[in-house]
Amino acid sequence: MAGVAAASFHPVPLFAQEETPIQPETVDPRWRATTIYFLLTDRFANGDPTNDRSVGREPNGGPLRSFEGGDLKGLTQKIKQGWFNDLGVDAIWTTPVIENVHGSVEEGEWGRTYAYHGYWPKDWTAIDPNLGTEADFAAMVKAAHGKGLRVIVDVIANHAGPATPLDPRWPETWVRRTPACDYQSYAGTVDCELSFTLQDIRTDSETPVALPDFLLAKWRKEGRLKRELAELDTFFARTGYPRAPKYYLVKWLTDWVRDYGIDGFRVDTAKHVDPELWGVLKKESAIALAEWRARNADRIAGDRPFYMVGEVFNHGLLANGQSVGAAYDYGDRFVDFRDHGFDGTINMGFPAHLAMPLPALYRAFDAELATGAFAGRATLNYLASHDDMASYDQPRAKHLESAEALLLAPGGAQIYYGDEIARSLVIPGTKGDATLRSVFDWQKSDTDAGRAMLQHWQKLGQFRKRHPAIGAGRHHELAFKPYTFARILNEAGLTDKAVVAMTAGTSGPITIRTGTVFPEGTLLRDSYSGEMARVVAGEVHIAKPGRVVLLEAVE
Repeated sequence: MAGVAAASFHPVPLFAQEETPIQPETVDPRWRATTIYFLLTDRFANGDPTNDRSVGREPNGGPLRSFEGGDLKGLTQKIKQGWFNDLGVDAIWTTPVIENVHGSVEEGEWGRTYAYHGYWPKDWTAIDPNLGTEADFAAMVKAAHGKGLRVIVDVIANHAGPATPLDPRWPETWVRRTPACDYQSYAGTVDCELSFTLQDIRTDSETPVALPDFLLAKWRKEGRLKRELAELDTFFARTGYPRAPKYYLVKWLTDWVRDYGIDGFRVDTAKHVDPELWGVLKKESAIALAEWRARNADRIAGDRPFYMVGEVFNHGLLANGQSVGAAYDYGDRFVDFRDHGFDGTINMGFPAHLAMPLPALYRAFDAELATGAFAGRATLNYLASHDDMASYDQPRAKHLESAEALLLAPGGAQIYYGDEIARSLVIPGTKGDATLRSVFDWQKSDTDAGRAMLQHWQKLGQFRKRHPAIGAGRHHELAFKPYTFARILNEAGLTDKAVVAMTAGTSGPITIRTGTVFPEGTLLRDSYSGEMARVVAGEVHIAKPGRVVLLEAVE
């Protein structure tokens, strides 16, 4: 990440930016300011070693391409221990928990690969046996809600997993075999086969189809065939949808909301699916969540609307520092996914955006999110992810400053598991995206170096959690040396403000400009160092600043 360059800095007087009225379709500011922790469930924490080799899965895949033991019980343990609360996390996003194909496939030079990642569905109505049981899932959601954490589950509607010796092909009425996607047009991205190893669901179809024989046989063997069929009858009678593949998927996915109170979905491969399907999914998810809330008076405090964020690969807020607009360009058609049920999309360009000087980056984000193409919409910035081979700082050489850039940026923040302890994204011997997916090193988190890195993330994260203005407020620049800015939020009943100074490299006492953000004489706390100071003539004096100064009022 580039440093703060003096030549790029153009101070903006406090409140000089034009305040644009919030549009009616504005997303709840708490979701716009959210901090979400994204984890690969199989790679996070192993709470039940007895399920490590379920359904015949063996540790004989290529490097980091077998199941490694992480499961729902392990995740629940970390929730109860306070790992996420200590980081200031607002919600936990898990990779898909639905049952995946049991067998493996050979993926060229990558070698034998199992569905450890969760993105090769076999049965949308069941928990994957390597991750645990429905009871384990229920316990995880309950534990999260009990800690004030929301749960977001990754969902898939584009494809089923590959056929393997243990997993039959889906019938032609459900999946298309050709043509292969060429990404040159809407049809060449959506109405096509994404990968030869996957089975592309006919999400464009409105034609009723019968359930696959293998799925009926599976449900019969598990003793739940009558229940599943009865539930489908009820769903289709209520909605009037035809029994086309996409509506089966909507029913199955929203059941997880209706039964367990999931708070949101992260949607995989959003741009490869007919966008109208996503609008139906959002509508039915909101209905399902309302039904669950009506049955659960002891639910998490502070209800929010159901949240849906999409992965639109290669689409971000900016390109070369300039706005790219909210709609995705297929070449022959533009689609704004926010018109199809999405509260926002993941800012896939954030790792590249970090080449910009921080003042320019934050200024550009404020313009996009407050008055530009993304005004009032949600977004998620990230340093690293499970499938972005251009993830930022893969050796983790800029760990501390990248944490600051992410957690203090306008918009939502996505922490990728292990960011907080500098989990390396360069794993010798791995091929392809497996290098991004190593097992969380809990021993490292208990070393002196690990604790120091973790403490840095915790201080930033907890400050961000207390101050939704950081993610959803307006950005106002106050000074250059040190680079100082305010974030101010006054919307939907939320009033919040904070001042941040980037003081890395500073030694000894320092004066921080606060302008008119806080009234004269206000007692402020630097949340990073714990030091107290009063505002005098629009400034505060900090005797022993840390890497950043995080100012909040205490009275």
